[in-house]
Amino acid sequence: MLSIRAAAVAGMFYPEAPAVLAAQVQGFLAKAALPSSDASWPKALIVPHAGYVYSGPIAASAYRRIAAYADAIRRVVLFGPTHRVAVQGLALPSVQAFATPLGTVEIDADAVASALTLAQVRKSDAAHALEHSLEVQLPFLQTVLRHFRIVPFAVGDATAQQVAQVIELFWNDPGTLIVVSSDMSHYHSYREARVLDRATADSVLALSATLQGEQACGATPINGLLVAARRRGLRPELIDLRNSGDTAGDRSRVVGYASFAFAEVEHDRS
Repeated sequence: MLSIRAAAVAGMFYPEAPAVLAAQVQGFLAKAALPSSDASWPKALIVPHAGYVYSGPIAASAYRRIAAYADAIRRVVLFGPTHRVAVQGLALPSVQAFATPLGTVEIDADAVASALTLAQVRKSDAAHALEHSLEVQLPFLQTVLRHFRIVPFAVGDATAQQVAQVIELFWNDPGTLIVVSSDMSHYHSYREARVLDRATADSVLALSATLQGEQACGATPINGLLVAARRRGLRPELIDLRNSGDTAGDRSRVVGYASFAFAEVEHDRS
């Protein structure tokens, strides 16, 4: 029997009832813009991780991009910031699967074993027990993909180079998708957030691995992805940039959300 991490934020960040959750995710995906005919195979995504009512449409715009490759993507390597437990380096869980109301997703045991050979990677179930940044990505992945395993990294006190080294470990597998989970600015006015988040998006598009925590709560994993993307010559694309004032909140204090796709040049169809 698999050891399973139970869903921690079902009923809070997203619906707990399977049918309601499935309908909500499918609704977000249905409303997301179709990729253009010359859109490229995404090697990596950046997606937000707030409650679905706030950030679900922005996340869906990125996940819609991988729907055409559902059969080809067999592993998803997830990187999300820790919100509740301090971690030195990057933490993997000891369980064999994560659960959501839509079912269980197995963890790639071989990939975990490989990652644990790196000095900055360790196991910590405490880091994952209540963490939402990775969990909220799973229902989207379960809806869009068919048969896949995950490698979930909770990113704590680490450098961009350390995160990039972990990403590079999985780079050569064509069936691997990298997903970085991060929201943008927090609790500014609507007008201020639009300016701040646009500047952050421009930094991501320039592959400038200099983001700070006030720009994005997942600044460290984003910076790690940007280091790897620059080395590998990836082309970033901003898919969606909005905030909670655009989706479901008032505009006095908002949280920013963005989704990006990173394509390998050799997979361009243009």
